[in-house]
Amino acid sequence: MGFKSLTSNESFIMDQSLTSGPVFSSDNLINLYHLNELYANLAKDSSRILNESLSIDGPLTLGIWGGTYLIADKSGLAKRRIWRLYCIINLPQNTLLDDKKNLDHLIAIYSQGFTSAFNEYGLELDLKMWGGTLPYSCKSKPSFTMHMEDATKKVNWLRAFFVWNQATWEESVIYDLVRIIKEYKEFFDHKLGPVEKDSKDIKFLLQDIIIIYMTLKDACDPDFIDHADPIIEELMQSFMAGLHEPKRIQELYLMVFENALIYGYEQALEGPFKEQGLDIHNIENWPVDKINLVPEKLKTSLIPPIQNLFSGFKENLG
Repeated sequence: MGFKSLTSNESFIMDQSLTSGPVFSSDNLINLYHLNELYANLAKDSSRILNESLSIDGPLTLGIWGGTYLIADKSGLAKRRIWRLYCIINLPQNTLLDDKKNLDHLIAIYSQGFTSAFNEYGLELDLKMWGGTLPYSCKSKPSFTMHMEDATKKVNWLRAFFVWNQATWEESVIYDLVRIIKEYKEFFDHKLGPVEKDSKDIKFLLQDIIIIYMTLKDACDPDFIDHADPIIEELMQSFMAGLHEPKRIQELYLMVFENALIYGYEQALEGPFKEQGLDIHNIENWPVDKINLVPEKLKTSLIPPIQNLFSGFKENLG
């Protein structure tokens, strides 16, 4: 799909107020606190433009997707270089955005907003495609993607996931765990057996296995935590030491597969959603009004740790 440029009457307020500090350090490590700040403020500016141009009222929320903030130092600085930027954007339903032609305008707003915001750090982001749907997102109202690439190769790409229904950034991250766990189940399903996949792809899967666990841990069964903790620790130590050998990557994949971690993740989510009449194994067929729904039990256990983490980053930044 194509996109149109913003008109002269539509513009972003691009200044130092987007973040309280630099997103990139001198050695190209990313501060996840400041990155999430940038995303949140970009969402506010995008909401303003949408309100002015399409009379769409109500905030759009935007934040980091993928949990890279879980592997950072006390000030939010990533412990390893991040080459792929992912974020999640929540959109209101029952507005003019339900008309596809207006989504073209939405993409123009965000693509030009990202380009302007990251240009300050030397990135040259260019929109390559948008409109692809996320696996196992709602069939009646699919989540869709936007993909931008950096000509300078400071990062490989920025990829945004657009999800329908207003929600906080933290809620949308938890909701999307249901979808991503179903997507990853095919690689860890004991009925199907281990899969053969390029070691580079397996490495990213393993990274996400760590992040899913760290996000879900406070909702997991204590016995599962006792089982999973040493496995996750071994994975983390392997990544921090530099995980490059295909043989070692395969060994770790088989360790995760054989220890059935994906089933423990399902167990943590299954009960709370079942109480809401929702089957996590059938998320793609949930009603559209259940998109971005998170049961109160999961909000109570999983959102405070995320908020406390970012509060800690802010405090340590001084």
